[in-house]
Amino acid sequence: MSVPAGRSWVEPATGEPDPVIEAYKKDVDRTLLRANLARSVEERLRNLARLQRFAETLRRAGRAPR
Repeated sequence: MSVPAGRSWVEPATGEPDPVIEAYKKDVDRTLLRANLARSVEERLRNLARLQRFAETLRRAGRAPR
């Protein structure tokens, strides 16, 4: 999919930026996105599996009697 120069694929056909998208963009850390995209697919999948194991550990800890 090609994007015309100077345009983002998320802009509507009118050429005006979507105000909702613009409001959210300020809260997105693009450096983290770029760093993740610099990783190989295998590295991203390993990180995802590690995050899922961590989330399951937290779920089990939350259900454990205190």
